[in-house]
Amino acid sequence: MRANTASVHSTSPIINSNKGMPVDKKTSISLVLGSGGARGLAHIGIIHLLKEKNYDIQSISGCSIGALIGGIYAAGKLDDFEKWVRAITKKDIVALMDLSWERGGLVKGDRVINTLINLVGEVTIEELPIPFTAVAANVQNEKEVWINSGRLFDAIRASVSLPLLLTPFNHNGVPLIDGGVLNPVPIAPTFGDNTEMTIAVNLGGPVDTPESGTPDIASPPKEPPPSPLHGKINRFIAGIQQTVTNHIMPNGGAYDIANQAFDAMQSTIARQKLAAYPPDMLIEIPRSACGTLEFDRAAEMIDLGYRKAQKIICS
Repeated sequence: MRANTASVHSTSPIINSNKGMPVDKKTSISLVLGSGGARGLAHIGIIHLLKEKNYDIQSISGCSIGALIGGIYAAGKLDDFEKWVRAITKKDIVALMDLSWERGGLVKGDRVINTLINLVGEVTIEELPIPFTAVAANVQNEKEVWINSGRLFDAIRASVSLPLLLTPFNHNGVPLIDGGVLNPVPIAPTFGDNTEMTIAVNLGGPVDTPESGTPDIASPPKEPPPSPLHGKINRFIAGIQQTVTNHIMPNGGAYDIANQAFDAMQSTIARQKLAAYPPDMLIEIPRSACGTLEFDRAAEMIDLGYRKAQKIICS
């Protein structure tokens, strides 16, 4: 069993004593992927680096975008998802927003989930080759909800229900919202894992200061070659775009203020959670890296995740 003995500092990563040492055999890890909107595309680059360095991901706990990326990885479809998301434009993002006239959120989220099901397929969490937990929030009872069984995309939809943007998801009769409201970096679901290390990713990290003249260690993996699935998904989106206008995208005014407030709240909660339950290694993505809905910056975020992981694991 791993031992969580590292101390936490908000300005420096948490690592174990083996940092920088070559990994001669596969090291089993529990991977914790945090919430943070489009910044979570950095999770893809981080997973690439971990696999390159011979880390064996044996369980995943994810919240919001972390649940999305983690679930798709566990289903063995991360490469297909990456090919698609690298090609997303602002127009595509708008097309995926199905307006809700109900109270509780601007967007229903059905189009996004149906697009992902079209890409990944219908799968249950029990069918996944590695244990997976999506963390959502029951705000009525002020409790986290750990979803580790049932339809994968039901669990993901519950976990990504960002307040004001996506409507709550009714799961077993209970309305659930984004797990980041209560736990943006959900380490607790991994406590029972029999792995050597816990590696956590916090998307609410400190804002980076410019480093003039500091070269990157290396470039991340090149974009994967085109896939037939990419064309399939693009055709699906093209059919939606004909019925959507460009003014749907929320921006400015009250939405921006609410989004900044939510990021600040998550960042504060994450620091408290990490102080209470420090992982063996922490990779942090600056909370200023990109906006919540800037999924059109996928290549940039994947690159950032790879480089941030490389600095922690390889330095």
